[in-house]
Parts: sequence; structure tokens; C-alpha cells
Amino acid sequence: MKMPLSHYMDPRLVVFLNADSRDETLQRLVHVIYQADKLKNEELFYKAIIEREKIVSTGIGMGAAIPHAKLPSYDQFFIAVGILQKPVEWNALDGAPVRLIFMIGGPDDKQTEYLQLLSNLTHAIKDEERRKNFSL
Repeated sequence: MKMPLSHYMDPRLVVFLNADSRDETLQRLVHVIYQADKLKNEELFYKAIIEREKIVSTGIGMGAAIPHAKLPSYDQFFIAVGILQKPVEWNALDGAPVRLIFMIGGPDDKQTEYLQLLSNLTHAIKDEERRKNFSL
């Protein structure tokens, strides 16, 4: 069954951020997730996010990024949304700085659900009206 994106979101995980770099942005958003009791180990999740970022940038273009990490100790997926006050360099596919961050975390053994979530989120981000609504 296809889950709506709202199923994975929690109002406590939608925040405005002030940061000067990609890594600072990632660290602050991971901390928000940890404070909302969605992470068992803040440092482990942050390291997994950074390691994924080293493979290839999660900046998908259009001012958005989808950093993500899967770990065996998680039961279900979540999405945290960070809206930056000013865009930061992210080495995005289109070269544009990033202002909207959709961070995904979850279990490493639910690949089908993960791919569906990633696909739904990417589709939503490509919708210019939806993107504008997030940027308000």
C-alpha cells in the first residue's frame, strides 16, 4: 500500500534553520530529529548521513536536497524538513545552492518502502507549487 508522505512526517521535524554550510545544516537537522526522540544515536546517524553524502551529493536540484541514511536499529521511516533562511552550497546536480532539506531516516531492511518514499518525495519536490509552499 502506498503511504502518503504525511505518514512519515512529524510537525516537530519541520524547522527553519540558520546555517552557513552543508555539514552544519545536516548536523543541526540531525540534532532536531534526536531531540524529537526519533534517533537512538545522534552521532551514528549523522556519520551515516555524511558517509552517504560522500558517495554522491544528495542535492537533487531546484534548491532541494534529500540526505538519507538507513540503519538496522530503526523500525520505521521518518522525514525531517529543514528550511534554510539562506541557501547553502551543496554541490547539487544543477549547481544551485540548497534551501529545502528533506532528511530521510529509517530501517535498512525495507528497500521497497524506502524506494517508494524516495520516489514520492522526489515527485513532490519537482512540483513547483509544492516547492513554493514549503519555501514560504
